[in-house]
Amino acid sequence: MRLTVHTFLTLDGVMQGPGGREEDTSGGFEFGGWLVPHVDDDFGRIVDGWFAEADAILLGRTTYQLFQPYWEEVTDPDNTVAAALNALPKYVVSNTITEATWNDTTILSGNFLEAIDDLKSGPGRELQVHGSHRLARALHDAGLVDEYRIIVFPVVLGQGKRLFESGAAPSAFTLARSKTTASGAVYLVLEPTAFGAGELEVGDFEVQEGREQIKE
Repeated sequence: MRLTVHTFLTLDGVMQGPGGREEDTSGGFEFGGWLVPHVDDDFGRIVDGWFAEADAILLGRTTYQLFQPYWEEVTDPDNTVAAALNALPKYVVSNTITEATWNDTTILSGNFLEAIDDLKSGPGRELQVHGSHRLARALHDAGLVDEYRIIVFPVVLGQGKRLFESGAAPSAFTLARSKTTASGAVYLVLEPTAFGAGELEVGDFEVQEGREQIKE
């Protein structure tokens, strides 16, 4: 399976508490629900398209415990997100959860990166990560992410958990697809660059014979 990471970001890279005022107030976060005013039909189609490709869901503990009580209550069979989250196999990374209460959930503890690498080697289309701030960072640093699907919203918060905090593994990506929603959000599909599995490449500009050129 391919491992894909899905998240909503502000212009300053914040992914914390997009869906509600009390969703995640840790660290004194004050702007929960910042995504809601920008939700439109384009947004809905993008997110539904994500879950239509999933064969398994991978979540961090906090996101798992946030998702379960909300999505278990959504029983509308036409809700693509709820149908996927409630029916698909789920894996939660945690050293504190001892018993899973959401159906078809497996707890990954200890060396979870090795377990996830094993899952990727198995059959299926996509193992999807949604939210899960710390897990997404660990997967990035371990080079396990095959694709990022990010919706960037025209909002700056100045505080909150960021997808790529200081110290993240330097990486480069290729833009595979993009779309702008009617509300002004930008959807980006990013894949690690072919030249080094995401390894960052740098260069210089120089002036030769009066012309600015890229230095080989």
